[in-house]
Amino acid sequence: MGKQVEEAPRKKICVGLLAHVDAGKTTLSEAMLYQAGALKKLGRVDHGNACLDTHELERSRGITIFSSGAAMRWGELDATLVDTPGHVDFSTETERTLQVLDYAVMVIAGPDGVQAHTVTLWELLRQYHVPTFLFVNKTDLPGPGEEAIMEDIRKNLSANCVSFSQPVEGIYEEAATAEETALEEYLERETLSRDTLCRLVKEQTLFPCFFGAALKLQGVEALLNGLEMLTRPASFGEGFGAKVYKISRDPQGVRLTWMKVTGGTLQVRSPVSYTLPDGEKVEEKAKELRLYQGDRYIQSEQAEPGTIVAVAGLSKTRPGQGLGLEPDGITPKLEPVMTFGLELPQGVDPARMMPKLQELCEEDPQLSIVWDQRLQQIQARLMGTVQCEVLKSVIMQRFGVEVRIGTGRILYKETIKAPTEGVGHYEPLRHYAEVHVLLEPLPRGSGLEFGVSCKEDQLDRNWQRLILCHLMEKTHRGVLTGSPVTDLRITLISGRAHVKHTEGGDFRQATYRAVRQGLMGAESVLLEPCYQLRLTVPLAQVGRAMQDLQTMGAKTEQTQVGDTALFTGTVPVSGLGDYAAQVASYTHGQGRLFCRPGGYVVCKEAQQVIEAMDYDPEADLENTPDSVFCAHGAGFHVKWNQVSQYMHLPALLAPKPQPRAERPRADREDLELEKIMEREFGPIKRPVYTPPRVRSSPITAPAPAARTEYLLVDGYNIIFAWPELKELAREDLEEARNRLMDILSNYCGFSHREVVLIFDGYRVKGNRGERFLYHNLLVIYTKENETADAYIEALALSIGRNERVYVATSDNLVRLSAFRSGILRVSAQELQAQVEACKKDMQAYLKKQSAEDRYKEQQARNQTWSRMLKDLKLP
Repeated sequence: MGKQVEEAPRKKICVGLLAHVDAGKTTLSEAMLYQAGALKKLGRVDHGNACLDTHELERSRGITIFSSGAAMRWGELDATLVDTPGHVDFSTETERTLQVLDYAVMVIAGPDGVQAHTVTLWELLRQYHVPTFLFVNKTDLPGPGEEAIMEDIRKNLSANCVSFSQPVEGIYEEAATAEETALEEYLERETLSRDTLCRLVKEQTLFPCFFGAALKLQGVEALLNGLEMLTRPASFGEGFGAKVYKISRDPQGVRLTWMKVTGGTLQVRSPVSYTLPDGEKVEEKAKELRLYQGDRYIQSEQAEPGTIVAVAGLSKTRPGQGLGLEPDGITPKLEPVMTFGLELPQGVDPARMMPKLQELCEEDPQLSIVWDQRLQQIQARLMGTVQCEVLKSVIMQRFGVEVRIGTGRILYKETIKAPTEGVGHYEPLRHYAEVHVLLEPLPRGSGLEFGVSCKEDQLDRNWQRLILCHLMEKTHRGVLTGSPVTDLRITLISGRAHVKHTEGGDFRQATYRAVRQGLMGAESVLLEPCYQLRLTVPLAQVGRAMQDLQTMGAKTEQTQVGDTALFTGTVPVSGLGDYAAQVASYTHGQGRLFCRPGGYVVCKEAQQVIEAMDYDPEADLENTPDSVFCAHGAGFHVKWNQVSQYMHLPALLAPKPQPRAERPRADREDLELEKIMEREFGPIKRPVYTPPRVRSSPITAPAPAARTEYLLVDGYNIIFAWPELKELAREDLEEARNRLMDILSNYCGFSHREVVLIFDGYRVKGNRGERFLYHNLLVIYTKENETADAYIEALALSIGRNERVYVATSDNLVRLSAFRSGILRVSAQELQAQVEACKKDMQAYLKKQSAEDRYKEQQARNQTWSRMLKDLKLP
């Protein structure tokens, strides 16, 4: 009996195809499946029989609307091919798919080159860390040529894109320049190993480019060989995990959860556990496992790691969700910038229609279909007119209702200028909850962030978690136009519950009201969406284009490319309108306009927009800023601007006075902390520390203070707050400590302050602590189990009764305890500024002072420190 030969292990990966519209992406997927033997007949998009265009709308329109997949085998490769939408209106569907891809193929139409949407998809691939191949399609049509195309790709996408259609020697040479290790290997061997090339691709250091014409099967085999040779198998864990990327329903209405298994094995009828956004734990059975090949599927008993599977039986899953050991995915970057009203036919009840429309929101969360109470209309967020038409068709096919979609409105957003505190109190009879939140502005494009900075002895952890869930579950509306808020950090800073009367719903009400009350008291800013545009026009129409762009409020740069002018920049969505059609008209089809989402900017015509929308925040009962208190056995309403007079917990962020000019940031922090501590612990004993002012008088040596000034420095806090020392500490912490001691020794000698430098020895086993003089500087290492914070507080209390004491740290807890004791604080940045100013003064002063005077002064100070070590009772 002959020896049985074991089959080589298969390499299992998931590959997605991405492209701008009409680049031939679906045609390429059809060609790859046909070339690999997964299809017996080659379909075509224009014939309406492409394998991965599974929906009737896709076949009738000739575009991909929904992502779909099919399996294929090529050599040692087992690949699931996922075709994604190319039209910009369905970009969110594409982005959700990226979370389950091991590799991607970016398709570029050779005659068109790199388009604006190509750049958007490329940036998304980099953000999701997906290794990428490129396929330049339609090379059988007239175009700029391979060399010019590669130059365009390298300029707009990455300099590490390498053509793999050239001789192998050229491939090795260009690939070697992508990384130093690869270059060393090439210089030594004049070649690169397969492992090196695979690693460069996996690390997104190398992007292989292939050329061909998918419709004629040209270059397809080379691409398949490249995928086989230059990819690595995905790694999977032993425990079950899966990432959900899509929700859909089959023609019978069965809800399907599309996922990629990332670990373990999913068995049919096995339980699947996951957590809802509100923290609820859910466990459901996987009733059916479907492996799809286009619009056809087979049922399977199990799904192994790396498999794309559609699961029936899960009722509350959502795109981006992690199951089992797999964490949740990141929030999608792309979002619609327009809202449209859905007008129902006569006799159709909106209350009955809304639950049906919510099914569509499960499949595409970015739709955000809601009932607008103020407008008495159903609103949906859409990317553009094509998606509008598709939504109408889907509603008609699935629910038999013909809706009319009105004119789109721009989706504005709101943020605030400065931090503010919001208070919400909800206390009808036998209910109780009070919530304080801190609202802080974030940089543009940050979105919403949530956090907790509340002690558990004040509010139990379970209530804190519940409040955090309520903060995240709601779309918080601004007070200018009722638009969603963004670029905010919302932090729970205080709260109170009642042992007997508090229920979960009480904190929901208090949380919503707290955010709203904070927004009412803040200075709000209206934001409008903008596009990043790329406009090409003949030179003869440059004047018209410049005038149009200026009228629209665009910010652009102009360059000349051959006999055409190229404008790139940003333009407000409100000003763009149907300008693409106008460009085609006045350039007689020779000009082209490409746009992609460019985030949000401050609205220039804010007052006009606010007046036009005529929004009354106090009349919006679903987002009320008012609170409910209880007295004499009955609840009563309190207006948002009077809540501070009734609230049960003290405010942690005192209202700011209206100064004539903007105070420096350090001053603002001092005033806020001072007011907090005065309210909690009584009047401050000494004036608040203020940063040193620039001297206008000639430079002279500063005179010693009448009272001894002590500066207590938290050593490690300062080291890791000053960039120079932080960088030094990464290489040698001891050198960073010595450098800080030198800096403070010089500062101590010139400022006439007694400086004590404290280092934390809390975790050093057997450490008994240490004190020593470093020139004129007292250096202290705390003993084991004694933190620098505790030591500083104790030392400040010891000497602060009779002397003036400053504490240099950026630790908020130390700063607050310092204020409580009447001690003044100096932030790390302020101390650095003082040291730099002192250094300049010192240099000027030393030019005037003799060497003998300096020696005498140093001796006197050393004697002072010797006496202090004997007399001072250090903790």
